Amino acid sequence: MRKFGLAVALGSALLTSSAMAQALDPAVQKFVDGLEGAKPIYTLTPQEARDVLDTVQSGPAAAPAVDVTEKTLATGPFGKTKVVVYRPRGVTGTLPILMYYHGAGWVMGGQKTHDRLVRELTVGAGTVTVFVDYLRSPESQFPGAVAEDYEVTEYVAKHANEFGGDPDRIAIAGDSVGGNMTAVVSMMSKDRSGPKFKAQLLFYPVTDAGMATGSYQQFADGPWLTKPAMQWFWNAYLPNAAIWTTPHVSPLRATTDYLKGLPPALVITAQNDVLRDEGEAYAKKLADAGVSVTQTRYDGTIHDFVMLNALSQTKPTRAAIAQAIDFLKAKLAK
Repeated sequence: MRKFGLAVALGSALLTSSAMAQALDPAVQKFVDGLEGAKPIYTLTPQEARDVLDTVQSGPAAAPAVDVTEKTLATGPFGKTKVVVYRPRGVTGTLPILMYYHGAGWVMGGQKTHDRLVRELTVGAGTVTVFVDYLRSPESQFPGAVAEDYEVTEYVAKHANEFGGDPDRIAIAGDSVGGNMTAVVSMMSKDRSGPKFKAQLLFYPVTDAGMATGSYQQFADGPWLTKPAMQWFWNAYLPNAAIWTTPHVSPLRATTDYLKGLPPALVITAQNDVLRDEGEAYAKKLADAGVSVTQTRYDGTIHDFVMLNALSQTKPTRAAIAQAIDFLKAKLAK
């Protein structure tokens, strides 16, 4: 099933093909046009890159009211991990749990950049959402971030009462590299007989470090996310390319046998995105392994389209978030 779509690029600037430009939603095109003259993200220091994304996300964006609590949990490979807990405003009682692992290249992003998206999912799906504020790269390299995600998730499952959550109704979700870690956390939980998840939600996930798909060739220079930017992210997260092909790094490289028994998945991709083909290939491989999968490509849009506040009211973003909420509500129902 395909719906509306956008396109994005972290690094270079504009669409160079008029045919490609015609494929973009008008609001997305306006956003892409505004990137003209910007320095590629991969030419910056990690802190400079973080500041850039924070600025991009600092504009006003409508978001539903929630109750927010910050906690530091005594768990994870570094001994403690900060989490941000969201609940629909004023809602009491036990709710299903949504674990959220944020994207932005392992290098950037955090609670502030993803706040609007997480609020929408929390209120729409009626969950208590635990946002994992993992230590970013290059300060923390593989397996640091995904180990934090898994260990925090295991902690939340074991101490669900502390969060007002139901340990029998847990879903995991993430965008971009957060989608990568969502896939890997589902594998780790299966390997370790850990928490049982009702669903996994992957927004335009990173699933293969090979960077050699058709969409990588087509959108190498963007818009928004570029191949050089992805190379920069991969080198920050895991400089040792010799292990890029392992499933906990590149989920697409897992065998179908290894993928059997993973939780039902919704995989959302964007038409104009270097990551499009690997996300769709991973969805197909999950289906080949007997996993219940829905995969939707949104046309006319770019990478990060559900996260970017500037695109939050575009048709592709509204449709994708509505689909994600419906999926979570169905899978987390009693």
